[in-house]
Amino acid sequence: MRRIGFAALFGSGIAGAATPALAQTAPASDQSDRIVVTATRQAENAADIPQSIAILSGEALASTDGAEDVVQRLVGVQAAISNGSQATFQIRGVGAVDHQALTPSAAAVHVDGVFLATNVQASLLAYDLERVEVLKGPQGTIQGRNASSGSLNFLTARPTDEFEAYADVSYGRFDRLDLQAVASGAIGEGARGRIAMRILKQGAALENAGGSEDAGGVRDEFGVRGSLALDLSANVELLLRAHIETDRGVNPAPRNSALNLGDHQISVGADGVRDTDNNFFGASAEVTADLDDWRIVSLTSFEGFGQDYGFDFDGQPAAIANLSYDRDYFQLAQELYGRTSWDDGDLLVGLSLSADDFAQDYLMWCGALNPTTLVGTCTYPGAPGRVGPTPASTAPAVSLLTHIAQTRDMAAAYSVVDLDFGAQTTLTLGGRYTQERVDGEGFGQHVYADGVRALNNRGGLGLAQGSNTIDEGRFAGMAALKHRFTDDLMAYVSFGQGYKSGGFNGEVANNANHYRDEGLFRAETVDAWEVGLKGALGDTLSFEAAAFHQAYDAPQARIFVAFPLPGGGSITSNSLANLDAAAVQGAELSALWRPYDGFEIGGGVIALDTEIEQTTDVAGGTNVATFNGKPLPFASDISATLHARHEWSLGGDMRLTLELNAKHQGEYFLDAEGRADRRQGPITLLDAAARLRLAGGTELSVWGRNLLDEDYALSGYGFIGYDTFRSQPATWGVSVRVEQ
Repeated sequence: MRRIGFAALFGSGIAGAATPALAQTAPASDQSDRIVVTATRQAENAADIPQSIAILSGEALASTDGAEDVVQRLVGVQAAISNGSQATFQIRGVGAVDHQALTPSAAAVHVDGVFLATNVQASLLAYDLERVEVLKGPQGTIQGRNASSGSLNFLTARPTDEFEAYADVSYGRFDRLDLQAVASGAIGEGARGRIAMRILKQGAALENAGGSEDAGGVRDEFGVRGSLALDLSANVELLLRAHIETDRGVNPAPRNSALNLGDHQISVGADGVRDTDNNFFGASAEVTADLDDWRIVSLTSFEGFGQDYGFDFDGQPAAIANLSYDRDYFQLAQELYGRTSWDDGDLLVGLSLSADDFAQDYLMWCGALNPTTLVGTCTYPGAPGRVGPTPASTAPAVSLLTHIAQTRDMAAAYSVVDLDFGAQTTLTLGGRYTQERVDGEGFGQHVYADGVRALNNRGGLGLAQGSNTIDEGRFAGMAALKHRFTDDLMAYVSFGQGYKSGGFNGEVANNANHYRDEGLFRAETVDAWEVGLKGALGDTLSFEAAAFHQAYDAPQARIFVAFPLPGGGSITSNSLANLDAAAVQGAELSALWRPYDGFEIGGGVIALDTEIEQTTDVAGGTNVATFNGKPLPFASDISATLHARHEWSLGGDMRLTLELNAKHQGEYFLDAEGRADRRQGPITLLDAAARLRLAGGTELSVWGRNLLDEDYALSGYGFIGYDTFRSQPATWGVSVRVEQ
């Protein structure tokens, strides 16, 4: 892999930095607390920000295992879990559903200000979270590439001045064991530290009717994060963070649509069950400096992972197809920005740099694998069709190996200005220019039964080996006008742009065309218009309402095509490509009612209409008939959330809390073809918890998740029939938390 010159990349940055973290934890649904919002890079009341924002904190995050779990509490946000462990988020219907690690989500995912550039990282193990901010609509001006639908921002707890510590142990169904522990406090004059860890183990939750129990998915995860805050002077703070997570479980296998199975069942043989060996790591440094009228913030970070996992690809008991991924990734990034204010406005200017390096070996085989020769005990059906007119061996082709290496360099400059016209009206204007270069190279090989390897050459169109470069610049702008009618009522109108980068397909390389321009997928863009109202009725009821329209150009989508086999019949092959356009419009309403201390009820509802606009066919295909007029994938036309929480004082320091959370998701399609056999029907998810807090800081809890035992598709793909990854069944357990 290419080595990135650290000094060259970060020479213009302030040594070691990050965005400011949150000042304090708010109640789970408190929308009035002052927060640091990445949309504006300053602490401000969420009710004053002219865009749709959702905030989760406190007990709302208690049941979070991974980043994807937060969507149950968010209206208009969905998550597709590809390959059983990779999360891509859809906000208001926008976002490609893709399983390749080279394809990030259209919703940018950040942890403590650090952008996670792949969907592999987006399924992060969650622990010691203080807050999650979700910004809906394109965020291209501040967040840059890969925020065409919005962003999810995970903020971990900062070191504290006062000592605090807790340990939380939980046991539940499927032998679920969850241990979390945190310690934080001052460690010297002007120095504060924090350390957090989590161990999560769980047996297979899906029942494998065809063989190995572990194929139902085993969790064996560990994470530790440390942070150190140092006051370098009265006006300068340094915050250092580092983390490492491991995953040694077993990836769940998919379910094949041809099988007659019950809820939460799969059926695969033992040949495709593989142990997972995933390692994630990273570090960042934050410097925040107040210099005269400016606040300067810099973020220097690196993130990386090594990943080795696989699963039974065909989702059937017979030995047909297995796959594995061996991946390495490393990312360096630098963010530098400053903000200043005057009587009638304020100004933000910033620079952003990043460089990343990715390599992947993607292997497909049949039966038991010889790890040295990469030969299976039977023939993977897709291997013979890639041989080409001049076979390299008289033995049959039985396996496929695809290698890809990609580097990406990005530089951007952005600015946002707020102009006050009197005390009640503010105009916001902003723009960002991004220059991005992507270099990719790779090869596709077939492996013969005698161990000989040769480059693929399907159709005799040239050997499957090559390289290519994408080098392009893009501008994203935004504008917003807000007016406050009273202290409790604000209206706004806004326009925002965002884009999601193009790149190289990580799929099987059939021939030389894979590396030419026609084998790439292009960037997608979104232009969004929104009008909204935020306010309160008295001291007990707050609300937000918004209507929006989004013009979606060149949406990226996973395209499935028939792949004829040499001996007759076919399998389904796929790659990431671009459709012509799509339109999205909808309306959203959320509210929170707190009639008295200790009780709250809140929720939201969104009505969404999405339509693909496909007017061209490609290479004699039937793209218009297949896609035109169909809804976007994972874009339910209606979804709603509801939560209720009641707390009773039992005398002294004892308290009892009951909490209920529900989400209804209307039907959605798993890919862009909008086929009835690739549709997930409506689902309703229900979680509940009861907590008894005793004197002295001990809390006892009983909890349940997916209590209605819904069985639904998390994602899907075509191969032989159609395969889907499935949700976990109802889970319940008990927890003990001790605080000091």
